[in-house]
Amino acid sequence: MELSYWERKIWLDNIDYAVIGSGIVGLNCALELRKLKPNAKIVIFEKGMLPSGASTKNAGFACFGSLSEILADLNTHSEAQVIQLIKQRVDGLKQLRETLGDATLDYQQLGGYELFSETEMSLFEKCISKMAYINKLLFPIFKGDVFSLKDNPFGFKKINSKVIFNQFEGQIDTGKMMQGLLKKVSEAGILILNNAEITSLKSENEKIVLTLNISEEIKPQHVCIATNGFAKQFLKEDVQPARAQVLITKPIKDLKIKGTFHFEEGYFYFRNIDDRILFGGGRNLDFKTEETTYMGLTPLIQNKLETILRETILPNKMVEIDHRWSGIMGVGDHKQPVLKKVAPHVFCGVRLGGMGVTIGSSIGKKLAALAIQDDTI
Repeated sequence: MELSYWERKIWLDNIDYAVIGSGIVGLNCALELRKLKPNAKIVIFEKGMLPSGASTKNAGFACFGSLSEILADLNTHSEAQVIQLIKQRVDGLKQLRETLGDATLDYQQLGGYELFSETEMSLFEKCISKMAYINKLLFPIFKGDVFSLKDNPFGFKKINSKVIFNQFEGQIDTGKMMQGLLKKVSEAGILILNNAEITSLKSENEKIVLTLNISEEIKPQHVCIATNGFAKQFLKEDVQPARAQVLITKPIKDLKIKGTFHFEEGYFYFRNIDDRILFGGGRNLDFKTEETTYMGLTPLIQNKLETILRETILPNKMVEIDHRWSGIMGVGDHKQPVLKKVAPHVFCGVRLGGMGVTIGSSIGKKLAALAIQDDTI
């Protein structure tokens, strides 16, 4: 593909900030750059027709971690680190709500529920024994007890009669969130190029050269990498791709299930949306296969999702599956995001650990602030 003089002049020449990735982090980064640098030329490069990672494919959980997840994190992180992670998620969600507004997000705080199967009694008892301790740990953030014990409220089968309720958990409409962010970016005069994959990034003698999938070279002043699960293409940081598979039912008449639900330490999750059940997870069934940047589905996980859906979540309903998809997250040995300068004028904000909805906005803004620290524009 040969570009015209006009195409190169308007879109590719004299770029002050190139943002790689048009997901939650990339869009918020670009918006913050516009705020901090009103006259800068900002161009976002997105390899897909739509954001290609998890931003338009996630389940829309406005969550901070189930009780069992937090206890698992305390095995690998200090108390201070876990508190910091949860505070980041709370503050990040606040920023997202302030940026777009609850109506645009269709934000609903219906609460979250952690379920335990009949074979997980030891985990359930551990969670109950630690509930008061975790509530005390999180009280300075939430100003109230986060977790409480409730009866199984929705007739789920093959699970413990008691569930753990999180009163502060909410849900959003992922599509409306991304539509709102894209609208703001467009109104801010920020250019977005879709189907424009950056195939290589070179930084030599403090000069940056990006190569596009049409074999064109671009020489921006600064680069912000916001590709999360796809970051290993450009970085040597501890960030691995993690695929999440999802299915959604057709509309279900008189659906009573409302809220967000987790089980098996958060590896399975479901929620209500538009009179449907959206159900995803199962990465723990085959970690190695799901450590991929390939968008796809596997019979192992999809069959397990369907079995749990029909035997546990909706045991007395005729359920039809309407659609299936997958998304790519970025994870690592540590849950703290990677936010740093990686080369002269090259910065990254990646490894969101499956918490993009809650921390994507704040990581994007911090990435922008980092990028202008050595700016001379």
